[in-house]
This record gives sequence, C-alpha cells and structure tokens, in this order.
Amino acid sequence: MATKRSKRYQAAAKLVDAKKVYAWKEAVSVLKQFAPTKSDQTIELSFKLGVDPKQSDQMVRGTVALPHGSGKNVRVLVFAKGAAAEAAKAAGAEYVGFEDLITKVTEGFQDFDVAVATPDAMTEVRKLGKVLGPRGLMPNPKTGTVTADTAKAVKECKAGRVEFKLDKAANLHVTCGKISFSPEAIIDNGRAVIEGVIRSRPATAKGKFIENIVLSGTFTPGIKIDIAPFLSA
Repeated sequence: MATKRSKRYQAAAKLVDAKKVYAWKEAVSVLKQFAPTKSDQTIELSFKLGVDPKQSDQMVRGTVALPHGSGKNVRVLVFAKGAAAEAAKAAGAEYVGFEDLITKVTEGFQDFDVAVATPDAMTEVRKLGKVLGPRGLMPNPKTGTVTADTAKAVKECKAGRVEFKLDKAANLHVTCGKISFSPEAIIDNGRAVIEGVIRSRPATAKGKFIENIVLSGTFTPGIKIDIAPFLSA
C-alpha cells in the first residue's frame, strides 16, 4: 500500500527533479525552498556505502564536529569519579557519577543523548552493553567518548559533535543541523559531514566507497547529491 503524502510534501516533491544529481549548494538551496512546518525539522545526510557491513574490518564509524552545531540540546551523561567527574560537571554535563549512575541506567534511565566514560570506569561500564549498545550509546575510544579528558568530550558533544555508524544495510544517517539554519550554515555543516565520512573509509574497502548521498529534512523528500567534487577536493 502506497504511503499517503501530505499536500506540503507533494508540493516540495515538485521542486525536486528525482532523476537529477544536485551540486551541494544547489541542493541546499532547493531544501530551503520547501514550505516550513510547525517544528524545526532536523536535516540529515544519508549515505549508501560500498562496503560489506558483515566484515569487521569494513566497519565505518566516527565523529564529526559541526562548525555551526547541530541545533539540538545534547544531554551528556558521564561515568567518572574524582577530578574527572568534577571536570565533567564544570563543563556542563547533565549527569555525572559512577556506581550510582550505572545502577540508574541498568534500571532503565534513558534521558540522555551521549554517554562518556573515563578509561578506568569502562571496566564496569562495559557491563551495560546490552542496555547502551542497542541505542548506540556505548562509550567508545574511536568516537572520543572514552577519555580521561571529560571536560573536552562534554564540550565537543554539546558544541555539535555528531557520531555516525554503519548499519546492517551499509547505510549511514548523519544529522547536519536544523532547517531553520542559514543556507551557509547548512552548507558548512554538510560539507564537514561528507568530508568526515570520506576520511573514514576503511583501508580494506574496495571499489566505490560512497555509492550515493541524499539530503533531506524530517518531513521532506530527498535530494540526491553529487559526490564527485568532494572526492576531487
């Protein structure tokens, strides 16, 4: 059964040539022409990658610092003790603790967007794998969320650092701001995301790494992006 689209979506779809691959700046220009909604939609870049997700050495994962932030109030939880815990609190982390927080999360607490842990705390935090793993919240050295410098991690997360991780279908979905952002801010954020994904190419990946990229808002049609200029830069 075909999905029934709203009149707003149908009007937006008429502005997009489904057969065309758009230059990055042109795609952002089209996105900004879509009629606004009551909510400030999140903008996302979706990537189809030419890697095999079943191969551990072809896993694609990383972080990108968005120049203009994500537009989201990021709630940070930090597993730490002593000076590292105090530094995290001073940096603005919403929740800081160790045994108490581990118990709270085990019991179902989920009101946070990013989890950070010090290396020594990971011995116990690893036990939360079944709770944090499915939500993509398990602290990981590769994403900078296992670190002794908790203040830096908290500040980066709140400033607009976004994570990306390959799914089982070889896709990546990365937030790059809000639709209310200026075209220039969206262009800068999106460029940072695309370049960040390109840098994450595994050494074992063969052939075409990025098969296609699509730009979209929460309630908008997708706009296909021309990857070639980024690869030649």
